[in-house]
Amino acid sequence: MSKIKVGLIYGGRSGEHEVSVLSANSVMAAMNQAKYEIFPIGITKDGRWLPGQSPAALVESKELQVRLLPDGDCIPEPDSIICLENNRGKLLSGLCETVDIIFPVMHGPFGEDGTIQGLLELAGIPYVGGGVLASAVGMDKAIMKAVFKQKGLPVGDYLSYLRHEWEQTPDRVIKEIETNLGYPCFIKPANLGSSVGISKAHNREELESGMNLAANYDRKLVIEKMLAGREIECAVLGNDEPMASVPGEIVAGAEFYDYEAKYILNNSKLIIPAELPESIVEKVRDYAVRAFKAIDCAGLGRVDFFVEPEKERIYVNEINTIPGFTRISMYPKLWEATGISYPDLIDRLLQLAIERYEDKKRNKVG
Repeated sequence: MSKIKVGLIYGGRSGEHEVSVLSANSVMAAMNQAKYEIFPIGITKDGRWLPGQSPAALVESKELQVRLLPDGDCIPEPDSIICLENNRGKLLSGLCETVDIIFPVMHGPFGEDGTIQGLLELAGIPYVGGGVLASAVGMDKAIMKAVFKQKGLPVGDYLSYLRHEWEQTPDRVIKEIETNLGYPCFIKPANLGSSVGISKAHNREELESGMNLAANYDRKLVIEKMLAGREIECAVLGNDEPMASVPGEIVAGAEFYDYEAKYILNNSKLIIPAELPESIVEKVRDYAVRAFKAIDCAGLGRVDFFVEPEKERIYVNEINTIPGFTRISMYPKLWEATGISYPDLIDRLLQLAIERYEDKKRNKVG
């Protein structure tokens, strides 16, 4: 039986580039070598595709940035893997001729937002994870929350502004935030993850600083009323009939679970499974599946909550359609606690991608 050829795409033009390298390295190391032939494809921060670039060398060097290595290390002969030239036609034909399926391990813009998914749809290649719509909606926090509310899911109070509005009428924006949300509040770029560009404001000065910070990363800003409660996360796996993992809890080492707390200080605590009443656990799992279905997600997703068990109050915060995927990331750890090992989880995701691709082939064209 011939091996399934998997293209592992990682890196990219996102502020989460380094996290993507770490995730890809873990996925590549755990993938069943007897079943899959792996073709790593790194994308640099300026958008250059480097076929054959293994994430292992980048992790070992601690640089965590896709780049052309000295003396061509990890870069194969031009015709040995994929012909990737500036000509998009060659890029698509090279992918189609070389791999059977793509596993995109790319977090944030240009990877988790529907752009790479659109490219793969044009190429007609099966790929792991949500499609163009689910990826785009899941990335845009403002649109995502609107969809959740429309589907009857509990969402905290929030406001959304364009960068243009903030720059042109800051006094109006500040007044609206203070009147409708108050302090403390969180300011976020609408289209970014891993807590990049996020800040917590306790007063007007911090609000102005946080708005300017978020505006560096996106043209749309989301401001959320601070919700009391514990940070709970739940993993979802499947296509049309998804299932939810046991919930886990994050006890942040900083004032909130920001990028530094996640990836640099490493001083936050993960409690799996979360110590919650069974009634709350079941409701979290139900909401996680409903959120997954609300945006028509596929394959994988991690849904984040704020939970106040004493008041039996649960808020859906957001869904991540390509969550962190290192061995110590919350998504695989939640499934491990639910009974699915890391290598088996990767295998299931690849099979789900093929299943969804075969289902889409049933659609009539024209």
